[in-house]
Amino acid sequence: MGKVAFIFPGQGAQYVGMGKDFYEKFEDSKAVFDKATKILGIDMAKLCFEENDDINITEYTQIAMVTTCMAILTQVNKLGIKPDVCAGLSLGEYAAMMASNVLSFEEGIRVVRERGMLMQNAVTPGLGAMAAVLGAETELIEKVCEETDGIVTIANYNCPGQIVISGEKAAVEQAAETLKSHGVKRVIMLNVSGPFHSYMLKEAGEKLGSVLKTVKINDPAVPYVANVNGAYVETSDNIRDLLSKQVYSPVKWQQSVETMIAAGVDTFIEIGPGKTLSAFVKKIDKNCKVANVEKAEDLEKLQEVIGC
Repeated sequence: MGKVAFIFPGQGAQYVGMGKDFYEKFEDSKAVFDKATKILGIDMAKLCFEENDDINITEYTQIAMVTTCMAILTQVNKLGIKPDVCAGLSLGEYAAMMASNVLSFEEGIRVVRERGMLMQNAVTPGLGAMAAVLGAETELIEKVCEETDGIVTIANYNCPGQIVISGEKAAVEQAAETLKSHGVKRVIMLNVSGPFHSYMLKEAGEKLGSVLKTVKINDPAVPYVANVNGAYVETSDNIRDLLSKQVYSPVKWQQSVETMIAAGVDTFIEIGPGKTLSAFVKKIDKNCKVANVEKAEDLEKLQEVIGC
């Protein structure tokens, strides 16, 4: 068998009830939720399992997602499956770093809380926007963004045929119209609370950089792949800088997956809510094996995929 990657989803995959069966069935998973509650002073079980509006507000979404991913990871680890590399999309990069022992859970969840608040409050609501562009050539999207007045840039290189743009609302809308005039059939405005991964969040990224100076960053026990450059990170030397820039730079997810495949990864295990990353991997390279673990019952299916 080739190499295995653990991959972790980002904001947008959250839903009420995520991780609940792990919380109820496994003491180790419950302990993760309880630890997050104690550290943050926020009832994580209530936030994740009971109907509420907060779960879709960035400053709460991010801590809820990372806590859930880490709770599920405890049970994947118990199966004895060891990753050769970890990666995550945007917010998911923090779960990847915790899985790689770059950040302890205690410090990691505090940083995620700060990151969520900084991103939530970075731009006055209504001034920014994001849009998904489907079925268009990357070069065309990049050219349109460059030629549009105002701030609009690529926010996510997700997979072939799916790119997200972000920036000032008027500029994003203008870019969307220009793309349609070039024959792009599907440009979908996204229901988000800010223009994430655009230059409009540069100040938030710099403030996060200050927060990261107070946190212990370890050399990765297992390499992880950074969103900013799609490259392996094997030492702690520039991690703070990468994380600061990640807030206002494009997420190079497709490039990250291609980097892992080139290094011999042929099996991707998505740990956390949803199947979004599994779908992206399949669109990037249909020959890869993928599995996702978001429900307790998925642990058995995972063993079949891995053959353990």
